[in-house]
Amino acid sequence: MPTPTQALNLILGRLVPLPAEERLLPQVLGLAVAEALNSHAQVPPFTNSAMDGYAVRAMDLQDASQANPVRLRVLGDLAAGAIPHRMVGPGDAFRIMTGAPLPEGSDSVVPVEDTTHGGDWVEARKPLRSGNHIRLAGEDLQLGQLLVEAGQGLRPGDVGVLAAAGIPRVRIHPRVRVAVVTTGDELVDVSSEPGPGQVRDANIHAVCAQVTACGAIPMPFPRVPDDRDMLMRILRQAQDADVILTTGGISVGDYDFMKGALEELGAERIFWKVAQKPGGPLGFWMLGAKPIFGIPGNPVAAMLMVEEYVRPALRRMMGFAKLHRPVAEASLEGGWSGKTGDKRTTYLRVVVRRGEGRLFARLTGPQGSGILSSMLSANALAVIPAGLDRVEPGGAVPLHLTEEVEDH
Repeated sequence: MPTPTQALNLILGRLVPLPAEERLLPQVLGLAVAEALNSHAQVPPFTNSAMDGYAVRAMDLQDASQANPVRLRVLGDLAAGAIPHRMVGPGDAFRIMTGAPLPEGSDSVVPVEDTTHGGDWVEARKPLRSGNHIRLAGEDLQLGQLLVEAGQGLRPGDVGVLAAAGIPRVRIHPRVRVAVVTTGDELVDVSSEPGPGQVRDANIHAVCAQVTACGAIPMPFPRVPDDRDMLMRILRQAQDADVILTTGGISVGDYDFMKGALEELGAERIFWKVAQKPGGPLGFWMLGAKPIFGIPGNPVAAMLMVEEYVRPALRRMMGFAKLHRPVAEASLEGGWSGKTGDKRTTYLRVVVRRGEGRLFARLTGPQGSGILSSMLSANALAVIPAGLDRVEPGGAVPLHLTEEVEDH
């Protein structure tokens, strides 16, 4: 039985990014680029005004003051997009708008609020330094400058920079399509009133939300009762997706058909069961190049498996360079005690806060694998190493920070 680290390595070692596609900029937000991107342009392409005011020579205003303003001759107006056709000489100025090219001979802009102006003259009341209130050509981006590394996910700011750099199309790895199949006679729809022995199917909604949250596309299938023939039909349909993710039916009960059904389809079992709790009966198969995850039906265990194993796998397939949540260490308020002699890694849902220059964690409440409400306030998982059955109050515990973006 693999440890959690071994199981994750077995999964990631079988996966490669989906083939890259070329997309227009409006279609690439949140996706990972398939290759490094360098600027196609110098930005700004020309030195321009950062203010509405007057383009001048700073040396002409070195003695300007409120008591002794310097009067300059105005040669004309320059709007953004206009081209100056005259040079600024001693005693000259151009009225200039933000973004307009700086005329030859000028080296700074005096803001309009620091002036008094008439029809063909302007008086400046403050001295300037050369370079004040202008944007130099190329001060934002240089031609050929590296903008985005391969494997980086594109944020709104990245998209804006790519547009400014003259890059209209980008090669990216597409979103993974994930078939989500929940199983069990006891499950009913969220809008239904459960009958005797039935519960609402929370897994289909929680798991699909997790898939969406990591940038992939969930494809929920109709829930499957404990019927092997129906399960086989749904699994065959689900093969149109890039990944198959099933919940329930994965353990060793009389009605747990999933393992046999997957192997009847020709899927190769990579492992079944992981030395952890909750979520021990995790299975991973490959059907050709298609990964299949069989995760437990208990709601907390299902969400934990998606967080710890499925999310990094989907990110690998979507070409992201960073697959794993940030890790940290915190003092566990109140401590924790488990089963003596347990050889499994234990995952605890915790709330983490920062204080006194360090992190503190507390349990969200009872930690049973069916207590879904324990996820409401959780923002991290405390990872208790195998063989450790007690943490004293204030003792140190490793954390996976599940509300923060991947950093490695």
